[in-house]
Amino acid sequence: MSGSDESAAVRGLTARLGLPGLVDVHTHFMPKNVLDKVWAYFDAVGPLTGQPWPITYREEEDRRVELLRGFGVLAFTSMLYPHKPGMGAWLNAWAAEFAARTPGCLHTATFFPEPGAAGYVRRALDDGARVFKVHVQVGGFDPNDPLLDAVWGLLAESGTPVVVHCGSGPAPGAFTGPGPAGELLARHPRLRMVVAHMGMPEYEDFLGLAERYAGVHLDTTMAFTDFSERLAPFPRDALKRLADLQDRILLGSDFPNIPYPYVHQLHALERLGLGDGWLRAVLHDNGAAMFHVKP
Repeated sequence: MSGSDESAAVRGLTARLGLPGLVDVHTHFMPKNVLDKVWAYFDAVGPLTGQPWPITYREEEDRRVELLRGFGVLAFTSMLYPHKPGMGAWLNAWAAEFAARTPGCLHTATFFPEPGAAGYVRRALDDGARVFKVHVQVGGFDPNDPLLDAVWGLLAESGTPVVVHCGSGPAPGAFTGPGPAGELLARHPRLRMVVAHMGMPEYEDFLGLAERYAGVHLDTTMAFTDFSERLAPFPRDALKRLADLQDRILLGSDFPNIPYPYVHQLHALERLGLGDGWLRAVLHDNGAAMFHVKP
């Protein structure tokens, strides 16, 4: 599918739903040297998943922004994350500059358990960061590390959403799964946690955390797609719970690091059969309300 054909398909869906566009809370923009390493990881990820993971949108940065705008994405993120100490403040500086020069980008920041993390998170908040991202699996850290106590407190107090990859897909880590995340929420119950990938593959456990804690949301990133259904199918008997959480499900795509066209994520959500009201909430309304996005 050409870029123009795909844009027309995406915009056709949003027009049918009466939406001004999409709010995508899980897209990746990061320094080129970091993104190149991420892409190299996905190029070799076949042994983890049992199937290849081609990057559909392996484009230069400006072209990737142009594609999202062509799809009618009103707001998107620059999800980035450190895998070792000493990266967090540097990545935050890059992300602040990227957001400043990229209309539509929600100023994104990150952190890692290290001395000084609370200080650079405080600076990021003061500089206008609107959403944070952490990757428990890639970082290989316990979200309950004492070095992060003050960080979670700052985020809970400020009400700033934090997208957390804490599910065990595509391969489990030492601190993935609902246990560490649940422990974190028990200590910081007001935290606005957005569980990436619907918590794949522990979907039902993370639905349970959303049912228990009002600040917990889940993003749709890669969930329900043909690719993910082969690896970790969403349990059909949990669709009622998904429908009941309509106001806490957010569109996420993982663009550009996806092995299929962007529009497929939207069609995968549509074919769940949860209704146009649910789709409108997920594709636009919930994210627009969270981040005060205007058409």
